[in-house]
Amino acid sequence: MGRGSGSAELAMAAPPARCPDCPGPERGGGGGTPAVPHLGIAVDEGDVLPGALRIVRHLRPAWEPAAVKTKLFTDGITNKLVACYTDEGMGDALLVRVYGRKTELLVDRETELRNFQVLRAHGCAPDLYCAFQNGLCYQFLPGIALGPHHVRDPHIFRLVAREMARVHAIHANGSLPRPILWQKLRKYLGLVKTELSPKVSEPRLRQDVPGPEALEQELAWMEQTLPPLGSPVVLCHNDLLCKNIIYDGTRERVRFIDYEYTGYNYQAFDIGNHFNEFAGVKEVDYGLYPSKETQLQWLHSYLQAYKELTQGRPGDTQGRPGDTQVSQEELETLYVQVNKFSLASHFLWACWGLIQDKYSTIDFNFLRYAKLRFKQYFKMKPVVAALQVPE
Repeated sequence: MGRGSGSAELAMAAPPARCPDCPGPERGGGGGTPAVPHLGIAVDEGDVLPGALRIVRHLRPAWEPAAVKTKLFTDGITNKLVACYTDEGMGDALLVRVYGRKTELLVDRETELRNFQVLRAHGCAPDLYCAFQNGLCYQFLPGIALGPHHVRDPHIFRLVAREMARVHAIHANGSLPRPILWQKLRKYLGLVKTELSPKVSEPRLRQDVPGPEALEQELAWMEQTLPPLGSPVVLCHNDLLCKNIIYDGTRERVRFIDYEYTGYNYQAFDIGNHFNEFAGVKEVDYGLYPSKETQLQWLHSYLQAYKELTQGRPGDTQGRPGDTQVSQEELETLYVQVNKFSLASHFLWACWGLIQDKYSTIDFNFLRYAKLRFKQYFKMKPVVAALQVPE
């Protein structure tokens, strides 16, 4: 995204490349997704309301300023989020999301914008109204943000599994994309080593946080162990914590929000990362990690939907067209892949937590969170290392 001056100049962010194989909004209508307006406004992260209302005045000039209501959301641990609306039921609400301090170290904002547009073109994301200097403004999705108790409900988790399959089934324009996992892990570990190296001797960091050499060894072990499992590379959300899932009970569907970490990655990483999030974020309890029985039910719904959406494509090897039967071997294979890749999820978010601990202004104990993720990584490593993919 370009960086304008403080004035509200309007520029256009480039649209994403058109997906030639996909039906729906990307076909026709001028040949692609419309460009996103870019407002040259920077919103103060410490006081988001004035800037958010300024953006709303540009996007909704007919709204009477005195009639605009606001609601600040406090669940996020990366960004600040506020809804602006005039309708009591929030049916006309806009969401203004202001990037957290130094999050450009963790998130590629141009890639986020591009992925947002791709997901929107496939009906997997809300309308995107504009980008501004340090954030995005987009459509509010009605429904409830899920909690750890919701994602264990078989009715809801089947909807989540099918929605994840929809995202994973989005085409890669005929290319063979590379998974972003290793690049992300290397980048985050590099930041931990360079940004935090003077602090690693501090008692608060030394306890329960492995040293740089130990972290390098673990990353090398994952790079050697995980790719041979053969998990397909698909378009992944990569951050499917409970609060990033909106359940609309009137339409009986779920939608995913927040695409900062979206990108092509291992299918098993996205699922394993979501299973880790059953434990929650603010009050983490790994006793809530789904049992094998729950996982197999979830994975069955996922595989059935994924087969329905991808069969008949070039390179499809998952059976005859119309054959959406899921074999026990397929289920067991995905189960093993998912649980092994869940280690990479713990490692990634532990490093992320250390970086956020240094820079974020959000009221959250990032260091405690990082230590919990490292602890769970080392606890689960011997357990999942012993799992074998069926012959």
